[in-house]
Amino acid sequence: MKLTFKRIQMNELEQCRGLCNELMNFQKSKAYITPERFDTMNFDTRMIPSVANATHNFVVIVKDGSEPVGYVYANISPKKVYSSSFATFFDLTSVEGSEVGCLSQFYIKEEYRMFGIGSMLYSMCLQWLSEFEVQDYFVFVSNGNEEALEFYKHKGFYESHDILNGFITVLRTDKQGIQQMVQSLKGMKGWKEVD
Repeated sequence: MKLTFKRIQMNELEQCRGLCNELMNFQKSKAYITPERFDTMNFDTRMIPSVANATHNFVVIVKDGSEPVGYVYANISPKKVYSSSFATFFDLTSVEGSEVGCLSQFYIKEEYRMFGIGSMLYSMCLQWLSEFEVQDYFVFVSNGNEEALEFYKHKGFYESHDILNGFITVLRTDKQGIQQMVQSLKGMKGWKEVD
């Protein structure tokens, strides 16, 4: 096994297509509330529009040799993009400033989940998010993905509310929370500086 971590540019996103589609299938397999919503969710309908609507994007892909095995996608976006015909993800008046940070997509192939890849991707993502003068940060967890929900809560995000009748749980934190998470991760196994 030869793992490499690479921050990719937006013109290289195609490398994430297979992993993003696997993530949508994984979420559907876990969902117990309207899993059919995932039928139309894929790389083209989720990642591409999110990247296009964001002010800043951060994508790191992990490969074993030449095979993509995991990725993380985070962004800084205008808060207004989180109110659409699909859903309003949070009360826009509850957000300070005009932009929010979001850990949007995080996926590692099952057979690679025991090597600390998740910790490294998470630390890189938080470090990047902490560099912006944004006050509110979000993670949206699909129903049925209890492991992810507990992971983010354990790391310092708190459960705010759910949307779409429980289809998605909204977790959030503030700038101080992100900075505390980054400080707690520094020096720990899995900490990786962003290149």
